[in-house]
Amino acid sequence: MRLEDTTLSIIIPCYNERENIIKILDKIDEVQGFKKEIIVVDDCSNDGTRDILKTQVKERVAKLVYHEKNGGKGAALKTGFSQATGDVVIIQDADLEYDPMEYKDVILPIVQGKAKVVYGSRFKASPSKGYLANRLANKFLTFLSNIFTHQKLTDMETCYKAFRREIIQSVDIEEKRFGFEPEITAKISDMRIKIHEVPISYYPRTNEEGKKIGFKDGLRAIYCIIKYH
Repeated sequence: MRLEDTTLSIIIPCYNERENIIKILDKIDEVQGFKKEIIVVDDCSNDGTRDILKTQVKERVAKLVYHEKNGGKGAALKTGFSQATGDVVIIQDADLEYDPMEYKDVILPIVQGKAKVVYGSRFKASPSKGYLANRLANKFLTFLSNIFTHQKLTDMETCYKAFRREIIQSVDIEEKRFGFEPEITAKISDMRIKIHEVPISYYPRTNEEGKKIGFKDGLRAIYCIIKYH
């Protein structure tokens, strides 16, 4: 498979991102070198995001799906994955913490046939960023996940996860919120697939700017690591 012949399905789970959804789409538009299928799943936003999607986004994306009830990131991703038709699928949060210009770095091992699943690691080759508590929690959860999955990941909780489409569409996703991250890692590992990692950049936003993951999500992640191993 050649990069220029590849179609990348970009799944954007969106909840209350009226300030960022247009900005992230603008950044994705700047990415060249392969075909793109953008799929936005609005998880019942109530801050005006839905109005923006209907008036400014509908014509810019391949598919726009609305949840009539808030289900969480995992639920939105499950919907998005089911709609994908590309060769490779990648997750893109609607915030601005990750740079779409790095899509090529993440998907290239899949395009070249060297991997079936690739995670973009925020900690592999870049300075630590974000809240210290979040970084420590991430490292602990990744360490715990590795014990059960026998992977050698440095960033299990990363947003940038890319899959060959047939791989991700074969997984039954059960977690509705952020438990998706350890769940998908465990289920991919159960398929005896080695998860490849590449270094990526990271621009963390603060809680005041809308960061949604919290302490309860961390506890759920521990539960999911044990549940799905």
